[in-house]
Amino acid sequence: MTALPKFHETFIPILKTLQQEGALKSRTLASMVRDQFYPHLSPELLQEKTSSGANVLLDRILWGKSYLKMGKFVQYPSRGRVEITPKGELALKSGKLSLAELKDDPDFRAHQNLVAAKGAKDKLDEANLDSASPQDLIDFGISKIKSETQAELLERLKELDPYYFEKLVLQLLQRMGYGDFMETPKSGDGGIDGIINEDKLGLEKIYTQAKRYNNSNIRETDIRNFIGAMSGDTRKGIFITTSSFDAKAIQKAKDAHHSIILIDGARLVSLMYEYNVGVQIKETYEVKEIDNDFFEEG
Repeated sequence: MTALPKFHETFIPILKTLQQEGALKSRTLASMVRDQFYPHLSPELLQEKTSSGANVLLDRILWGKSYLKMGKFVQYPSRGRVEITPKGELALKSGKLSLAELKDDPDFRAHQNLVAAKGAKDKLDEANLDSASPQDLIDFGISKIKSETQAELLERLKELDPYYFEKLVLQLLQRMGYGDFMETPKSGDGGIDGIINEDKLGLEKIYTQAKRYNNSNIRETDIRNFIGAMSGDTRKGIFITTSSFDAKAIQKAKDAHHSIILIDGARLVSLMYEYNVGVQIKETYEVKEIDNDFFEEG
């Protein structure tokens, strides 16, 4: 091989490595795949960097891992670790897994539709790669990465311990500029998971309820119980879930004498992405253009 593999060409090497080694940390996995399957590449290729300084080959292997996760060929058994799934084992038996096959996989398609990936797809359809400007391609790439990250973030949230999810929600609200928060006891809280101060001095309080659901929607009874649990010292509440609210739940919140804000899974991960909760900046790029004023002055 005289060129670096494309990210999708690392699918089978990744699965083989996980089958042989068991659960691995992502960075360890990437290094092992590089060392076992691409030792014949020249030092120049192995050390090739992106414009931001990341190793190109390791970056492509990590993207390959992410795409396999979207199709449920691998999973995250614990924080920071990845392992092969029975579905991944089946793919290994066939000996091949192309990008086209992955994109046609039902689990991958469901993942792509999880959080607003349609906007990035439409943008690419309109521009097409051949006629897209460099800025179009940059915008599309950023949009694509954002939608993929948010979709994976929502999956991670659905796997969290419910009590840790409640704490995460309070941390997000504090990051958004609200005041101090207080967690309620894990049991006997009457439907209230936390109390946050709307202002730094705590003059106004907001009650919160956080429900980590995989598939079940929030129903009217959930909203009714939340309203009933709110004491007389506040009329404001925020109900947050990883799933969605059914029509009756939405109407119940609208009709309530209290001010109830509903945040579903899609909006939750959007806020987490915006306020850097559960995500971190991976790369920073500089895009430069000609300074026309500089030349005109000359």
